Amino acid sequence: MVSTETAAPASSHDAVRALAASAREASHELAVATRATKDAALEAMADALAARSAEILAANAEDVARAEAGGTPANVVDRLRLTEDRLAAMADGMRDVAALPDPVGEVVRGSTLANGLELRQVRVPFGVVGMIYEARPNVTADAAGICLKSGNAVLLRGSSSAAASNAAIVEVLRDAVAAAGLPADVLTLVPADSHDTVKALMRARGLVDVLIPRGGAGLIQSVVEESTVPVIETGVGNCHVYVDAIVEDEQALAVVLNAKTHRTSVCNSAESLLVHADHTDDLLPRLVGALQDAGVTVHGDPVVARLPGVEPATDEDHGREYLSMDISVAVVPDLEGAISHIRRFSSGHTEAILTRDQEAARRFVAAVDSAAVLVNASTRFTDGGEFGFGAEIGISTQKLHARGPMGLPEMTSTKYVVTGSGHVR
Repeated sequence: MVSTETAAPASSHDAVRALAASAREASHELAVATRATKDAALEAMADALAARSAEILAANAEDVARAEAGGTPANVVDRLRLTEDRLAAMADGMRDVAALPDPVGEVVRGSTLANGLELRQVRVPFGVVGMIYEARPNVTADAAGICLKSGNAVLLRGSSSAAASNAAIVEVLRDAVAAAGLPADVLTLVPADSHDTVKALMRARGLVDVLIPRGGAGLIQSVVEESTVPVIETGVGNCHVYVDAIVEDEQALAVVLNAKTHRTSVCNSAESLLVHADHTDDLLPRLVGALQDAGVTVHGDPVVARLPGVEPATDEDHGREYLSMDISVAVVPDLEGAISHIRRFSSGHTEAILTRDQEAARRFVAAVDSAAVLVNASTRFTDGGEFGFGAEIGISTQKLHARGPMGLPEMTSTKYVVTGSGHVR
């Protein structure tokens, strides 16, 4: 967790502000670039990721080896690791973003006023975006692509654990951007050799327009509480799946297993399972057994803990984002009990209901206040790519400006353009 007891040393402060000033200068050119220019740069960036994959994977192997030697948990190593397939997915995400409409200049609303003035509210870039994130080097490419397409320069401050990977990715992408005719400084890596650079980035108000933290609860809390730059909060994911009274058993088994085991190290993985009391003697043991057979450790409430191999759950267990092969399981008396449990323990990310009762589905959707609410679908679908946004820059759990997966429109602000013919007031 970043401390504010002392200010960042002058060297770090000055270095980061110099990077931010260069990004600010580059952002002016990017803000007025045509869609064709930006899309060409994105295609070049995608091609470069593929063409120079060997050097990126070699750098990533250094980070992974260092993490494993240091005893880093397996789920964190998984977030850190790049493969040919993951690198190809990063390039495909870049191309997907290129194919999307350009949000810059989109008219949000417009009208002709009674006095003849023409009023338009149009989307514009933020300017300079700062990203502070942990472990996952794919975020480097995702953020670069989305920021470029939305007209924003970006300052990327990844974790020291991914320093070699991020440096290689940024070098490749900067070369591609420059070759496409845009300033390389629209994409800048902030050194990860000291927490002082994080503090300096959080203090760069006036040069950085918005910060987006992406990582664990400690990182996000530090940035939200200590930054003088406006922050878009991306939250942790204690995601719930509720199995209602009237449900298709086989469907429930498949969705629960997918939500928990498809990829445990990501924020849209299910961490909590709620089961209607009507299923205590039949479906509940099947769900718990299937999870255990898949290698999941079940932390259960007193009812669930009667089943073999289940560890007793505490309130802390019910509120935890595990990011591992663990899940909390609780039996609830009814739909309202599920809603009450979610309100108490949820992080506001994603909740899902599995039911054949349309009235129950409607009540759940209306009563559960999270960024995404799913009906008869895995929590793993809360993702910018799955939603058709291309790569996402994060999933916001706050309520101002952006909520849920943040794609291109969420990376813009607006301004009003008023056109008259010599009007005076």
